[in-house]
Amino acid sequence: LFRSGAKKKPQLLQAMSSIKIENVVREKYRIGESPIWEEKDGTLLYVDITGQKVCRWSPETNLVQSVPVDAPIGSVALRKSGGYVVAMGTRFGVLNWQDHSVSTIANVDEDKPNNRFNDGKVDPRGRFLAGTMSQEIRPAVVERNQGSLYTLFADHSVVKNFDQVDISNGLDWSLDHKICFYIDSLSYAVDAFDYDVETAKMSNRRHLYKLEKDEGIPDGMCIDAEGKLWVACYSGGRVIRIDPETGKRIQTVKFPVDKTTSCCFGGKDYSEMYVTSASDGMDEEMTARQPQSGGIFKITGLGVKGIPPYSFAG
Repeated sequence: LFRSGAKKKPQLLQAMSSIKIENVVREKYRIGESPIWEEKDGTLLYVDITGQKVCRWSPETNLVQSVPVDAPIGSVALRKSGGYVVAMGTRFGVLNWQDHSVSTIANVDEDKPNNRFNDGKVDPRGRFLAGTMSQEIRPAVVERNQGSLYTLFADHSVVKNFDQVDISNGLDWSLDHKICFYIDSLSYAVDAFDYDVETAKMSNRRHLYKLEKDEGIPDGMCIDAEGKLWVACYSGGRVIRIDPETGKRIQTVKFPVDKTTSCCFGGKDYSEMYVTSASDGMDEEMTARQPQSGGIFKITGLGVKGIPPYSFAG
């Protein structure tokens, strides 16, 4: 592609040009979210929040299995003792994949009947953190300050970390487990907290990265094996890579759909990225322009790997 005399920049372009984006699950989910790679089966687990179901896609067979649930489901995570832990409606529960049952572990926000859980993730010690928000009036339009971020411990006790949240969203931890990264979408920022992994206490909140106008709304997030963050940008049609050390954006990957919602690494050795998307709130014209909205995408050629997800210990 380039002559040997070419300097560094063309090599960088060459590396970037090997990135490939493929629409691997062509369903039209209303709000696809919470993707997570399940290594033991080689499957991708995810939810359709307003479609009220948990799904599991096998790249090997290209088949999708799904379990319907009785409330909007914000997030799902792996569980050490089998099945999955879920945050749906205003309750934490355990999903038994075999018989499709959900047993309630704990209830939250009982004074806020209009609230629902949104994104969640398991921390390095096996606790499940998930946050709430008020039900959307239309996509990304909510009654503000109604949500909270909760921690579900292995003994099934629940702690509220803080409230006054608009749309509780992406979460992940630094590779040394000392920092928790967090997104409240309508702040248009990625925040960082000091994290005590022994107690799950969060402190010293600060903005790490403020999104630019055209980047859209920060949504789901994951960390790679180099300690850099990947943030899916709703309405921005992209995933951005951020260096938490400098607070700078270092890469942008654009998609053929605007409503990119979340991302995770998976596949053999976690070298692929999976990105969920949404189709809720799209008119006919936008649907015609972006027919793959609501599908699930696979990115290969990023040249970076992810780390395996943690499993809920309870």
